[in-house]
Amino acid sequence: MITIINTDKAPAAIGPYSQGYKAGNMVFTSGQIAIDPATGEIPDGIEAQAEGSCKNVGAVLVAGSAGFENVIKTTCFLHDMADFAAFNAVYEKYFVSKPARSCVAVKELPKGVLCEIEAIAVTE
Repeated sequence: MITIINTDKAPAAIGPYSQGYKAGNMVFTSGQIAIDPATGEIPDGIEAQAEGSCKNVGAVLVAGSAGFENVIKTTCFLHDMADFAAFNAVYEKYFVSKPARSCVAVKELPKGVLCEIEAIAVTE
Protein backbone atom coordinates (compact mmCIF):
# COMPACT_ATOMS: atom_id res chain seq x y z
CA MET A 1 0.00 0.00 0.00
CA ILE A 2 1.25 3.49 -0.89
CA THR A 3 0.11 6.49 1.16
CA ILE A 4 0.85 10.19 0.81
CA ILE A 5 2.16 11.71 4.04
CA ASN A 6 0.64 15.05 4.96
CA THR A 7 1.04 16.79 8.32
CA ASP A 8 0.52 20.32 9.57
CA LYS A 9 3.49 19.77 11.92
CA ALA A 10 5.85 20.36 8.96
CA PRO A 11 5.68 23.06 6.29
CA ALA A 12 3.35 22.45 3.39
CA ALA A 13 4.98 21.59 0.08
CA ILE A 14 5.99 24.73 -1.83
CA GLY A 15 5.71 23.02 -5.20
CA PRO A 16 4.11 20.09 -6.99
CA TYR A 17 5.23 17.40 -4.54
CA SER A 18 4.24 15.76 -1.26
CA GLN A 19 5.86 16.04 2.17
CA GLY A 20 6.50 12.34 1.93
CA TYR A 21 5.28 8.88 1.00
CA LYS A 22 4.84 5.66 2.88
CA ALA A 23 5.18 2.55 0.74
CA GLY A 24 4.78 -0.65 2.72
CA ASN A 25 7.23 -0.34 5.61
CA MET A 26 9.32 2.38 3.90
CA VAL A 27 8.97 6.11 4.55
CA PHE A 28 10.42 8.63 2.10
CA THR A 29 10.49 12.29 3.09
CA SER A 30 10.81 15.15 0.66
CA GLY A 31 13.62 17.56 1.38
CA GLN A 32 12.79 19.63 4.44
CA ILE A 33 14.01 23.16 4.95
CA ALA A 34 13.73 25.25 8.11
CA ILE A 35 10.36 26.86 7.53
CA ASP A 36 8.43 27.13 10.78
CA PRO A 37 5.12 25.42 9.92
CA ALA A 38 3.18 27.69 12.28
CA THR A 39 4.53 31.05 11.11
CA GLY A 40 6.16 30.45 7.72
CA GLU A 41 9.31 32.13 9.04
CA ILE A 42 12.85 30.94 8.32
CA PRO A 43 15.43 31.42 11.09
CA ASP A 44 18.84 32.96 10.48
CA GLY A 45 22.09 31.00 10.64
CA ILE A 46 23.13 27.47 9.82
CA GLU A 47 22.59 26.07 13.32
CA ALA A 48 19.02 27.34 13.58
CA GLN A 49 18.23 26.25 10.04
CA ALA A 50 19.73 22.78 10.59
CA GLU A 51 17.61 22.50 13.74
CA GLY A 52 14.48 23.51 11.84
CA SER A 53 15.21 21.09 8.99
CA CYS A 54 15.72 18.23 11.46
CA LYS A 55 12.49 19.02 13.29
CA ASN A 56 10.56 19.15 10.02
CA VAL A 57 12.03 15.82 8.87
CA GLY A 58 11.03 14.39 12.26
CA ALA A 59 7.45 15.61 11.86
CA VAL A 60 7.12 13.95 8.45
CA LEU A 61 8.65 10.75 9.81
CA VAL A 62 6.18 10.66 12.71
CA ALA A 63 3.29 11.25 10.31
CA GLY A 64 4.56 8.20 8.42
CA SER A 65 4.72 6.09 11.62
CA ALA A 66 8.51 6.30 11.87
CA GLY A 67 11.09 8.20 13.89
CA PHE A 68 14.73 9.22 13.68
CA GLU A 69 15.73 5.78 14.98
CA ASN A 70 14.15 4.22 11.87
CA VAL A 71 16.12 6.32 9.36
CA ILE A 72 18.49 4.29 7.19
CA LYS A 73 19.61 6.99 4.71
CA THR A 74 19.68 10.77 4.50
CA THR A 75 20.69 13.19 1.81
CA CYS A 76 21.79 16.60 3.02
CA PHE A 77 22.23 19.69 0.91
CA LEU A 78 24.32 22.63 2.09
CA HIS A 79 24.62 26.02 0.47
CA ASP A 80 28.23 26.25 1.66
CA MET A 81 30.56 23.42 2.74
CA ALA A 82 32.11 25.87 5.19
CA ASP A 83 28.96 25.16 7.26
CA PHE A 84 29.67 21.39 7.35
CA ALA A 85 30.93 21.23 10.96
CA ALA A 86 28.18 23.45 12.35
CA PHE A 87 25.55 21.48 10.42
CA ASN A 88 26.95 18.18 11.71
CA ALA A 89 26.85 19.39 15.31
CA VAL A 90 23.07 19.81 15.03
CA TYR A 91 22.45 16.80 12.76
CA GLU A 92 24.13 14.35 15.15
CA LYS A 93 21.71 15.31 17.95
CA TYR A 94 18.79 13.98 15.90
CA PHE A 95 20.22 11.19 13.75
CA VAL A 96 21.85 9.30 16.64
CA SER A 97 21.64 5.95 14.86
CA LYS A 98 24.11 7.31 12.28
CA PRO A 99 22.25 6.38 9.09
CA ALA A 100 24.01 6.21 5.74
CA ARG A 101 24.32 9.74 4.37
CA SER A 102 25.27 11.84 1.42
CA CYS A 103 26.05 15.52 1.98
CA VAL A 104 26.66 17.85 -0.92
CA ALA A 105 27.03 21.57 -1.51
CA VAL A 106 24.62 23.07 -4.01
CA LYS A 107 24.49 26.45 -5.67
CA GLU A 108 21.05 27.38 -4.34
CA LEU A 109 18.27 25.99 -2.17
CA PRO A 110 14.57 26.95 -2.04
CA LYS A 111 13.82 30.27 -0.37
CA GLY A 112 17.56 30.97 -0.06
CA VAL A 113 18.01 28.62 2.91
CA LEU A 114 21.38 27.26 3.98
CA CYS A 115 20.47 23.55 4.26
CA GLU A 116 17.90 20.91 3.37
CA ILE A 117 17.53 17.30 4.55
CA GLU A 118 15.63 14.33 3.12
CA ALA A 119 15.35 10.89 4.70
CA ILE A 120 14.43 7.29 4.04
CA ALA A 121 13.21 5.18 6.96
CA VAL A 122 11.99 1.66 7.60
CA THR A 123 9.15 1.09 10.04
CA GLU A 124 8.85 -2.01 12.20
